[in-house]
Amino acid sequence: MKTDEKIAALRGLMEEKGIDVYYVPNGDDHLSDEYVADYFKSKSWLSGFSGDSGAVVVTKDFAGLWTDGRYFTQAEKELAGSCVELMRMAQAGVPDVRDFAVDAVPENGVLGFDGSVISASEAMTLSKRLSAKHARLHTSDDLVGQVWGKQRPKMPEGKLFVLAKKYTGTGAEERIAQTREAMKNAEADVLVLTQLEDPCWLFNVRGDDIACTPVPYAFAMLTAKKAYYYVDRAKLTPQTEAHLKKAGVTVKGYKALASDLAKLRNKTIWTDLAKLNTVLYQALDQSNSVINRRSPIVMFRAVKNNTEIKNIRNAHVKDGVAMVKFLKWVKEHADQNLNEVSAQNHLYALRAEGKDYIEPSFTTICAYRANAAMMHYSATGQDYAEISPDGFLLVDSGGTYKDGTTDITRTIALGALNETEKKYYTMVLKGHLALSRAKFLYGTTGNNLDILARGPMWSMDIDYQCGTGHGVGHVLSVHEGPHGIRWGMNPSRPNAVLEPGMVVTDEPGIYLPGELGIRIENELLVTKGTRNFYGQFLYFEDLTYCPYEREAIVPSLLSDEELAQLNAYHRNVCEVLSPYLEGEELEWLKQACAEIDR
Repeated sequence: MKTDEKIAALRGLMEEKGIDVYYVPNGDDHLSDEYVADYFKSKSWLSGFSGDSGAVVVTKDFAGLWTDGRYFTQAEKELAGSCVELMRMAQAGVPDVRDFAVDAVPENGVLGFDGSVISASEAMTLSKRLSAKHARLHTSDDLVGQVWGKQRPKMPEGKLFVLAKKYTGTGAEERIAQTREAMKNAEADVLVLTQLEDPCWLFNVRGDDIACTPVPYAFAMLTAKKAYYYVDRAKLTPQTEAHLKKAGVTVKGYKALASDLAKLRNKTIWTDLAKLNTVLYQALDQSNSVINRRSPIVMFRAVKNNTEIKNIRNAHVKDGVAMVKFLKWVKEHADQNLNEVSAQNHLYALRAEGKDYIEPSFTTICAYRANAAMMHYSATGQDYAEISPDGFLLVDSGGTYKDGTTDITRTIALGALNETEKKYYTMVLKGHLALSRAKFLYGTTGNNLDILARGPMWSMDIDYQCGTGHGVGHVLSVHEGPHGIRWGMNPSRPNAVLEPGMVVTDEPGIYLPGELGIRIENELLVTKGTRNFYGQFLYFEDLTYCPYEREAIVPSLLSDEELAQLNAYHRNVCEVLSPYLEGEELEWLKQACAEIDR
């Protein structure tokens, strides 16, 4: 079916059900923020837009896709020729997707959506707003799924595996006890865990249900005495079954959570209504009280312990070795029938050589020249650019190893650059360096620090329409909350105080549609500094080991402090990676990290 045919079929079902407006988010049963299994990609299947962010709203005479600035160029291309209109989020004149959906519902009308992929908090807000016009919600039907029919992919069936204590630092029993202590302090009888990463952290298990994210589709529920894990039993191996039994965990079917919630009476239930889907919330009896609060595990996994930090550093050394080999190779082969796909495949292969490698931490962005202006561009076997020995190649990539998760971007000079390209690269580097050398008092959030990275771009009346940095999980999602580095105060995404042990990325950029894209990204570790009369100072430690692009740097645009910082970073990269390289690759590293002066 073509996009317009799918929209027409959906409208037919809407008419049958008496639904005036239908809302399709980019979510799954766990309300994942970004990456979902193919089974849940209703927004993409319906609209034709393949990006990982956005939502679709369909009325009787309108169909629109809302997505953010990272995807505007991509969405324009993928929606071309269809009846789906691109609604550019956060741009002048473009309403919020929920505001639009509510406003489009007529008096006494109906707003529909699949209640399994919309949070309880969002459903309650929408219901309250609709009541003003005597309208209501219809949450019991997955209409896109009905249109999709037998062509819809099956739910994934990846096997579980245990992440050993040598990688995690604490065992499942210790983590369960730690979480129960948090429950006791909150006076909660039951903790319901719906975010995919939380049961993984709690039980020290991982899975293979979502591409580039080592998690299974599973829920968990914890009481003072019992621990339940809701997962398809076919995913268990003898090892994982024994591991869970030893930790005192009872395994139940994936769909059993709703019925177990329905049995609870007069309990105080701790759950995040922004992460509990509407169907599960509707299963709760009114005799229960709800503590609507973020799961304690969100902070437990965000603040890495000493073992995790040690292992994360190990993962970055392996990753740095792969990146150095790639940088040398791609520069030397840029004139040898290279394209974006063959380049990214070579990097995939180099990473896979690392010990304890699992998979990429996200789909590599390998974007040549103008393609790099699309922040989340992805080359495919059918759609890619040929590479020549000139201009910039932006490569944003990462790996998941059993000891850590990496995320790095390097913008690579494949040949001669013009003065504007060099200036832009250097200004991005200035912002990148400024953030990484920040010292700040405890209590600081990423909102407070974002200007350090963004300032050099703003000085040129240029901005990048995304955050500057995101948290990174430990062998979990490469995009992890609750912390991040972004400007503005978004009520739906409150920023957390930066705690020692958190990992966050530093990735400012410049993106000029149709021309170029430049991004430089390292992972940073929040580390304790001096404690004195003023309080506890913190600073960032670079976790990423990979040289910057010498050919693109204009030394005269760097201050003495920036030049010293750059050279110190390169000395450290060379010292750390040299033992793992030899011959021409070692010599290349030494040249790439050589002192830069004026």
